[in-house]
Amino acid sequence: MHFSRFLKMALILGLLSAIGPFAIDMYLPALPDIGASLGASVGAVQWSLTAFFLALGAGQLFYGPISDMVGRKPPLYFGLGLFTVASVGCALASDIETLVALRFLQGLGAAAGMAIPRAVVRDLHTGTDAARLMSLLILVFSVSPILAPLAGSGVIALTGWRGVFWVVAVAAVAGLALVYGSLQETRPASDRVESSLGGALRAYALLLRDWHYLGLVFIGGCAMAGFFVYLAGSPFVLINHYGLTPTQYSLAFGVNAAAFIGASQFTATLGERFGMVRVVKAAATASGTVMASLLLYYLLGGDDLAVLIGLYFVASALMGLVIPTTSVLALEKHGAIAGTASALLGTLQMLTGALAMGVVGLFATGKPLPMVVGMATGALVGVALAWITLGGRRGAMVHA
Repeated sequence: MHFSRFLKMALILGLLSAIGPFAIDMYLPALPDIGASLGASVGAVQWSLTAFFLALGAGQLFYGPISDMVGRKPPLYFGLGLFTVASVGCALASDIETLVALRFLQGLGAAAGMAIPRAVVRDLHTGTDAARLMSLLILVFSVSPILAPLAGSGVIALTGWRGVFWVVAVAAVAGLALVYGSLQETRPASDRVESSLGGALRAYALLLRDWHYLGLVFIGGCAMAGFFVYLAGSPFVLINHYGLTPTQYSLAFGVNAAAFIGASQFTATLGERFGMVRVVKAAATASGTVMASLLLYYLLGGDDLAVLIGLYFVASALMGLVIPTTSVLALEKHGAIAGTASALLGTLQMLTGALAMGVVGLFATGKPLPMVVGMATGALVGVALAWITLGGRRGAMVHA
């Protein structure tokens, strides 16, 4: 019974969290086609991705405190509604500038589904129970990068790239129905009494002075930055450079997502056995080692697709241990402001990823090396942060 309640909540929160990423992953196979259709360069098309991530990050700063003040459900209604309207606009866009602007609005709407589910997890649980629920949520959430590119390839083949945005608009409407019919409010009115705009600003100031919180946020952020660089570069590298079809690309992308999902399901078990701090340090260090090896391979002139996919498969699995565990540890001490803490976490991680994506995009050539440099840099900075933030901590906040 206890597990079934966990699973039901994970399904609800995971599906809500996945709507925004679905709008990313589903249209990845179409990026080259969008450029050709709208007469846009590789860099301009990548900005439609970067704009979404910037809004997805910044929007969480709004939704987190609001959800502390008015409850978790009303901001979800607003965000999903905005996402639906913007998705319809994207489907009708006639130039790349309009598409980029509407993708920004779409990202603002999707931000609700990113910030609020993490706060709901913290409303309900702490410690390894929170890690278990977070890993189940990620299991559902991570179905998106496996299925969405494949679904996108099918939709693109039948309707062209515009059909992708009609599909995600329907998904957002389904999300609205799910919030209305299946999600219970987890922030009761009695807990909202102390919440206000001034309180939110004070909470952000408190969090920005909490170096341990920030360290954990940016460990996960560096892991995500490497993934975002891969997200933006891989369609051009795998399709144009290595010659994969959109469907083959979707399968290659899904393999890495499967590694992330599978590993994330061991976070609670490994946390109970070794402590979550040790899990983060070991997984971040191993990921950095793997990505450094991949970078060295390309610097020495290698160009084998199997090496890229194989080593990034291992790195993705290790990220599946780092990202959910650092999220749980970062929110552990901030239950009273869980929405605000979750929002800032999401914002800083998304903006880190968007910044990395934008910087690497300046050097993008459609070849693997610039992308791999960005991915490896994120992983290695994450290793340094893990040991700076957690180097002297063995068991604190681990078995709560």
